[in-house]
Amino acid sequence: MVKGALALCALVSVLTTVGIVVALLQPSIEFFREINFIDYITGTDWAPLFEPARFGVLPLIVGTLSVTFWACFVCIPFGLGSAIYLSEYARPRVRRLLKPALEVLAGIPTVVYGFFALTFFTPLLQDVGTGVGIFNALSAGIVMGVMLIPTVASISEDAMSAVPRDLRAGGYALGASRLQVSTRVVVPAAISGIVASFVLAVSRAIGETMIVLIAAGTLPQLTLDPRESVETMTAFIAATGIGDVPTGSVEYKTIFAVGLTLFCFTLVMNMVAIRLVRRYREAYE
Repeated sequence: MVKGALALCALVSVLTTVGIVVALLQPSIEFFREINFIDYITGTDWAPLFEPARFGVLPLIVGTLSVTFWACFVCIPFGLGSAIYLSEYARPRVRRLLKPALEVLAGIPTVVYGFFALTFFTPLLQDVGTGVGIFNALSAGIVMGVMLIPTVASISEDAMSAVPRDLRAGGYALGASRLQVSTRVVVPAAISGIVASFVLAVSRAIGETMIVLIAAGTLPQLTLDPRESVETMTAFIAATGIGDVPTGSVEYKTIFAVGLTLFCFTLVMNMVAIRLVRRYREAYE
């Protein structure tokens, strides 16, 4: 009975994924029957709701990757640094206080982060002379990175804590300092868990909606300048899905096509992550 219940739980997850694929696939196929797939992937103009309509999704992809880059630029070093401190330097009492306090950031609603980026962080960047606009990828990416720090820190710290103490003792016996043991023994031994935390953070950044919708804007531009307004794939889906687009029209089907593109991005990332984790996984007796 226990095995059956656990198998049912796993089956629910699989069926949910299959249901998502089926829901996205049929409207997307109908969309690509009317719009050339190559033009969709390589086109540099995205204006499906205007006349004449243009369906080049490249500006949405570039906008998504731009915001994700700045989010990773913040969450990966700060998250990994926090994990190293909590695992190797912090005393048990300090760890018990700091880790829950750090994880509180993960419980804040993303819409709060979005308004924080728009009303506080963007004016701050403007005051220091960065030249950012009211809506920009830099502010949205940095605040998103702050939101993802607990994800990287918590998973990486758990992976480091699982490294056997004998490896640390061996490093100290050879005369290594605490910093050397942390960065050259513990981190390489826990690399599979650390990579998993990075991939989870990147996946969350790609799929984040409210922060980019509020702080990055809804202007699809093919630009790598983080000071400019951009539109991500999730922001387009959210903004168009609540609009007055007629059901069954080509414009309506763009929601599913972009959603399928986003799903494929996440799928490829997870496949790469699984290969990396399996390749660098360490097993200890």
